Amino acid sequence: MANHVLSLEIPTVTNACVFKIFDTSVYSGLVSVYRPKLYITVPGFSAVELPFVPESTPTITACDLQLQTEGCGSTYVNLPDGLYVVKYAVDPECKVYVEYNHLRITCALNKYEKILCNIDVADCDPPAKIKEKLRELRLIRSYIDAAKAKIETCHLSQEGMTLFNYAVKLLNKFECKNC
Repeated sequence: MANHVLSLEIPTVTNACVFKIFDTSVYSGLVSVYRPKLYITVPGFSAVELPFVPESTPTITACDLQLQTEGCGSTYVNLPDGLYVVKYAVDPECKVYVEYNHLRITCALNKYEKILCNIDVADCDPPAKIKEKLRELRLIRSYIDAAKAKIETCHLSQEGMTLFNYAVKLLNKFECKNC
């Protein structure tokens, strides 16, 4: 029996106002694709239905997700970090679909990298104080990576979000003591 192998890739991007999706599906010529739809649930909001072109790579903004209603096309609101649910369906009854939990970590990573920029690291062995800061930051980054794995691979959303929130709390604390 012929069928589609639906697959989406949702990369981590550094642009806080976009959500990027790549369609990596394999489509069968023997099965139709009828009114494909993308459903995205942003943390704390209801699902938004978007039209979708198979084999495309849409760049989605707050306007597309109905989080921003004014200034669309000229100003762009940052999207929040957190758990996004993305569902892609290729028939109107949603009988053929794929669904993903995606942990958006863009704002946290931007903050992490900004902190790294402010650490005086040279091309030699740093002093103990700098080494300790780098160790702390590596641990925070590991928490972020573990949270992403818990949500996207292990399907343990609550555990992943608890870990991610803890990592963000540590980042905020770290940023505060070094500002």
